[in-house]
Amino acid sequence: MSNFNIKKLLQSVVNYGASDLHLISRSEPQIRLDGILRAVNLPVLTGGDIEEMCYALITEKQKQHFEENNELDFALLLPDIGRFRANYYRTLGDIAAAFRVIPIEIPSLDDLAAPQIYKKIIKREKGLILVTGPTGSGKSTTLAAMLNEINLTEKKHIVTVEDPVEFIHNNKKCVFSHRGVGEDTGSFAAALKYAMRQDPDIILIGEMRDKETIEAALTAAETGHLVFGTLHTSSAPGTINRIIDVFSGDEQPQVRAMLSTALVAVIAQALVPKIGGGRIALPEILVTNHAIANLIREDKVHQIYSQMQLGQGNTGMQTQTQAILNYIRAGVITKDNAIQYSNKQDEIRRALGK
Repeated sequence: MSNFNIKKLLQSVVNYGASDLHLISRSEPQIRLDGILRAVNLPVLTGGDIEEMCYALITEKQKQHFEENNELDFALLLPDIGRFRANYYRTLGDIAAAFRVIPIEIPSLDDLAAPQIYKKIIKREKGLILVTGPTGSGKSTTLAAMLNEINLTEKKHIVTVEDPVEFIHNNKKCVFSHRGVGEDTGSFAAALKYAMRQDPDIILIGEMRDKETIEAALTAAETGHLVFGTLHTSSAPGTINRIIDVFSGDEQPQVRAMLSTALVAVIAQALVPKIGGGRIALPEILVTNHAIANLIREDKVHQIYSQMQLGQGNTGMQTQTQAILNYIRAGVITKDNAIQYSNKQDEIRRALGK
C-alpha cells in the first residue's frame, strides 16, 4: 500500500494555483507552476504507486480501455476539489499520468484582459472563429470566456463537442449541450453531422483534427451557425495554410472560397510568464475583411501578415510582434521572455534594438 493519496495531491495542485500534475515513475510528483515544472517534496514514485493512485479514480470500463490501448483520456470531477482533464499513458512499461486543472469558475473576457475585438466578433450570427496555439497555451480558457460572454448577453443554444468536455457552463441566458467524444458521441465529425438537427445557434469544436471535421465546421459556418474551433498552429496566417493543406490539390480552390466567406477571425496565442508571477495570453489577431478574404481566395496567404500590420485601430488586428511590444511597454513581460516566446524572433530583436 503506497502512502500517496491522489485526491490530496490534486487538492494541493489546486491550492498552489498550478496548471498540471505529472506522475511518472522514478521521479517525485511534478507540478507546473507559471509554465515551469517543479518537483513536489514527496518520495520518488514507483510504477506500482502510480497504478494504485490512478486506478482509484476510474471505472472498470475505463480501466479495461486503458489496458487494451495503453492510452486513456477523460475528465474528472472531484467534489470540493475541482475538475481535471486527465491522460493516462505508459512509459517503459509503467503507467504514467498527466492531470490538467480545469477551473470550475469560468473567467470573463475582462478577467483575462482580453482585447475588445473579442466582444465584437462573438456578436456575429455566423462564421468560423478559431483560437489556435500549442498545447497548454490557454485556448480552452479563451474560448470558455467567449462563450461565457455570450451566455451572459444572448439567448442561444450552444452545442460543444470536446474530447473530453472541459469547462462546464451553467445556463444563464443560453442553453448548453455539452457532448464528450467517447461518452456522448462517436467522433467530432459524427457529432457535427448530427448537430445540424439539434437546432444549435453556436457550435464549439474542441479540436479540428481531420479533413472530415474541418469540412463539417466550414459547412456549419456557411449555413448560418457561429462555429468556434481550435487548431495547434502558432500563427494566424499559418492556421489558414494548415486548413487548406488538409485538402487535396483539386479541392483547395473550393476550400479557399469557403474560408474566404466563412472565416471571421483567427486568434493565435501563446502564454507568456508575467513579471511578478502568473502568465498572460499573447494574442496574434486576424480579422477577416474584404482585403483578407481576397488574399485567401486568390491563394496569397503569404501577403496576409503585412495586411495585418495595417490600419489596426480600425480592424482590431494585431501581429504577435505588436502584442509583445505593447506588453513590454506596459511592463507586463520581460524582453528575454518576449524573444523566447516569439514566432518571429528576428523581428522582435530588431524592434528592441538587440
